[in-house]
Amino acid sequence: MCGDSRSSRKYVFFFLDRANYVMVALTASAILYTHSVGVVYFCAGAVACTVSVKCVKQILRQARPVQTTNREQKQSFGMPSTHSAAITFFGTYIPLACTWLPLHTSFPKSPLFRCLVVLVTVPWTVAVARSRILLGHHTAPQVIVGCVYGFSFACIWFWLWVHGLNDWGQRVERYFGVYIR
Repeated sequence: MCGDSRSSRKYVFFFLDRANYVMVALTASAILYTHSVGVVYFCAGAVACTVSVKCVKQILRQARPVQTTNREQKQSFGMPSTHSAAITFFGTYIPLACTWLPLHTSFPKSPLFRCLVVLVTVPWTVAVARSRILLGHHTAPQVIVGCVYGFSFACIWFWLWVHGLNDWGQRVERYFGVYIR
């Protein structure tokens, strides 16, 4: 029984270690499914968060923890954690959107849909951020700073959307909607 537990844990960590691929695939699918400018804006925010946190890493230049397993030591800097910043951007922006924005016409109208999305996103965010420490890729402070960075970036990005950029987004969607539906 103990062997099965270790084997399943190994697969869970394998999956969590590749969370960036899962999130890119899900986001691309949402863009293709909805053709929504709001979803494209959200995706642009995730990319901007990731790129900007990588720039901060180059400024701070803090080393990653020494790899104690048989895994290869990552060569990039560790402070702040890019995965933690990016996943926290998702885990912050999505619940804000589910709470405050109208649903896009392509999504189900049920309030249960909004709840389900949040109930999946938030634990996924916590699991991915925690896995960065458990996998030995980052120290706890590197992950915490990454999470604070992603949270702050998402709040600012969401604020920009609801304070004017959404009006432009609706115009763009109406104009191009004729061509992409």
